[in-house]
Amino acid sequence: MKILVVDDEKVIVKGLAFSLEQDGNEVDTAFDGEEALERIRENDYDIVLLDLMLPKLDGYEVTRQVRQFSSVPIIMLTAKSEDDDKISGLDCGADDYVTKPFNMLELKARINAVMRRVAVRSQSGKGGQKQKILKVGSIDLDIDNRRCLIAGREFNLTSKEFEILTLLCQNPGVIFSREKLLQIVWGEGYPGDERTVDVHVRRLREKIEPNPGAPVYVHTKWGAGYYYRE
Repeated sequence: MKILVVDDEKVIVKGLAFSLEQDGNEVDTAFDGEEALERIRENDYDIVLLDLMLPKLDGYEVTRQVRQFSSVPIIMLTAKSEDDDKISGLDCGADDYVTKPFNMLELKARINAVMRRVAVRSQSGKGGQKQKILKVGSIDLDIDNRRCLIAGREFNLTSKEFEILTLLCQNPGVIFSREKLLQIVWGEGYPGDERTVDVHVRRLREKIEPNPGAPVYVHTKWGAGYYYRE
């Protein structure tokens, strides 16, 4: 894998890079938010390990800007352990978070879990099959190229936002519990909790719904889960 490690503490960067390179990975480094953005724009990384507290641009802002042009997986490294900080990281587009100080084996397990999900998505698009377009109501989902168009307008979704929307659109009217969405989209071995689903659904609604407070596509069945109905 080609990995970008971003942290302003050079000792941490050096230690992470050494450990990851011992496993055969190629590692680039950056020490502030602006440098991280520049590297992500110029390179094709498999995953980014991003510290929250960075000079120039913090991890939240870096993630928000990255999500405007890339769906590269991002694991946020944060010394903040409060739930609100973790949810804020997921809310702006991070795929996972690890709280400092972290165990290197745990971090590698999180990286592997994220990459397994990416590998499954990549394999689903192979095999020489013709391009698959899912049309449901006014929504067109280009499954192979992971593009979302609603009434002809394209919306830039992250990988998980796209997967949630695709799953719901493939099963209109079917209610998926948060637990079931977590198992299907993130995988059964994902260590996060069900609030992760709420964060991503809220972010999805903010992008595609004319009024996120009164959704017309992704609905909530209180106490049961989420479903698609237009």
